[in-house]
Amino acid sequence: MECFGARQRSPPLEMDKSSSLFICCFVLVAASASSQSFIGVNYGQVADNLPPPAATANFLKSTSIQKVRLYGADPAIIKALANTGIGIVIGAANGDIPSLAADPNFAGNWVYSNVIVYYPASQIIAVSVGNEVVTSPDPNLVSQLVPAMLNIQNALNAASLGGKVKVSTVHSMAVLSQSDPPSSGAFGYPDTMKAILQFFSANGSPFMINPYPFFAYQSDPRPETLAFCLFQLNPGRVDSGTGIKYMNMFDAQVDAVHSALKSMGHGDVEIVVAETGWPYRGDPIEKGTSVDVAKAYNGNLITHLRSMVGTPLLPGKSVDTYLFALYDEDLKPGPLSERSFGLFNPDFSMTYNVGLLRSSYTHQDQSPAAAPAPSVYLAPDPVNTTTSSTPPTSVSLAAPSTPSTPLFSVNPAPKGIPGSARFWTPPRPTLMLLLLLNILLKLMGILL
Repeated sequence: MECFGARQRSPPLEMDKSSSLFICCFVLVAASASSQSFIGVNYGQVADNLPPPAATANFLKSTSIQKVRLYGADPAIIKALANTGIGIVIGAANGDIPSLAADPNFAGNWVYSNVIVYYPASQIIAVSVGNEVVTSPDPNLVSQLVPAMLNIQNALNAASLGGKVKVSTVHSMAVLSQSDPPSSGAFGYPDTMKAILQFFSANGSPFMINPYPFFAYQSDPRPETLAFCLFQLNPGRVDSGTGIKYMNMFDAQVDAVHSALKSMGHGDVEIVVAETGWPYRGDPIEKGTSVDVAKAYNGNLITHLRSMVGTPLLPGKSVDTYLFALYDEDLKPGPLSERSFGLFNPDFSMTYNVGLLRSSYTHQDQSPAAAPAPSVYLAPDPVNTTTSSTPPTSVSLAAPSTPSTPLFSVNPAPKGIPGSARFWTPPRPTLMLLLLLNILLKLMGILL
């Protein structure tokens, strides 16, 4: 049998059609297996009812979640995740920053105790030094952030882990001073951000950000704003600088951050969404807190990420995104919503189904609707929405801490928020693979 290319030169290995088909299928399966690598989850522990870390680690293997972000460096969790293939982001607490900045030996011991003794069995991929430090009210802590990251980086380099374990810090959207429209994104805190971004560029570190469309909706609780936040059909919001019509909040947020990075000469810095989510219940004054709405946001976000369509300014790829959160944290203070972000219950049943479980997992969904996740979730209008025909006014995507009602919706709460991007209802991953396989088979029929 003639093989492709055989008439031009003798190939090192000949294959028949069945071999070619096997290789094509293998490539497609491999692509599918790695297609979830950008979906992670936050694993908080401010609770008294969580299952043991070993049970959680075993459960995570039954999901398509490939990365976990911890807020500390709990040895029990890090050990439990060993040899699972799940990437781990560990955290150095804000309270550790002064010691990490002042003493390289302290940083070295911290890296040894929390990274080296577990690596590589536990696949630690990043260290987050502090959480939302830049927008904290403590100027001394802010000034010590870069020296702390530098000492952690030097300790990793000394252990030959530089580049394998990234060093970063997590920001709220309030680090943006300008975000409306997304193309005009700019950072506040210019001196601080300049030093941080120089460190990121020099060490290949990602820019980690916490966008929450939920808080934007609280400041502008109209049906069209909710649809914009939930990736549902809506009129869209046009970026006056580029003419791009954004159709969801998430993409506009990411693009506002990218524009801010680019404006400071660091457009090559990778963006990682460290937290995003939607609570499934809340206090009476909290708008849109229901299972249906939370399922719509998280389900459509996951579908959007799996489509690999990207954002208008970063097309063709999906940013690493850590959903908030794995479990409810029942000991958290504040409004009811703060204790109601969990995707799963302590018994591993789903709070609601957004398609994260693999088909081989035997635990049955105990939520009311256990059907497979559709391409786009359509949540009913929340009871607490207000109707208005007035067009949206200009909105800051960054929204420091003051509520406002800009064009792209803001982040009135501490966790921060901005806008999103174009609406697209992508095919599900399985359908995409079938289409690719069909095309490859046709090409093989022609070539062979």
